[in-house]
Amino acid sequence: MEKIPQGKLIAVEKDNRFVEYLQKKFKNTKNLSIVHGDILKFDIWDLFGNCPPASLCEAFRAGKLGFGNYKIVANIPYYITSRFLRNFLQSDFQPSLIVVMIQKEVAERIVAKDGKESILSIAVKAYGQPRIVRAVAAKYFSPKPKVDSAILLIDNINCARLSLAHEKEFFNLVKQGFSSKRKLLKNNLKMLDTECLTACKIPEKSRAEDLSLENWKCLYKMLLFK
Repeated sequence: MEKIPQGKLIAVEKDNRFVEYLQKKFKNTKNLSIVHGDILKFDIWDLFGNCPPASLCEAFRAGKLGFGNYKIVANIPYYITSRFLRNFLQSDFQPSLIVVMIQKEVAERIVAKDGKESILSIAVKAYGQPRIVRAVAAKYFSPKPKVDSAILLIDNINCARLSLAHEKEFFNLVKQGFSSKRKLLKNNLKMLDTECLTACKIPEKSRAEDLSLENWKCLYKMLLFK
């Protein structure tokens, strides 16, 4: 029977005191590396032989680069949630899966549990499919925090990205649409006309929060080639 190769676990820790503790505690653990660093400033390419920061997505997914896929499992400070997700989802070297513990309210906003989208939910859904695996009540933490938590899973991360030529312009459009949440979308996007709304199957009195990712992609393409 062919032996299944073991994966490698890389733990990134910012606090030097914890780095020393972890290195001692797991010094005899195989396939584990403890890295001292700030995850928001971390260059994932450094872990795999300083690969050039180019778009090697197809070769990466096909397993032709020699290091295979990687997954992220993290319990992060909640205030860095948006930057953390953006850094990895928008990277040329995307993970195949992200599982992260975050504030429950933020997790519900990302999956749009109430049916209302946000800039954050659109930004995440543009790259993968988010879902809440489990809620974790504050009582299970010590010391007890003021907020409940949730485990968020993002899978089917799309290496083809948005299939758009200009991601920056796309997200600028989304941000402009959300610039005044109480206003109708057509008032925030002054260049928008009824023809665009109809073509993208968007009711005339819609607000930005009512639009799905597909609605936004349609609008972007309509306005780009208008």
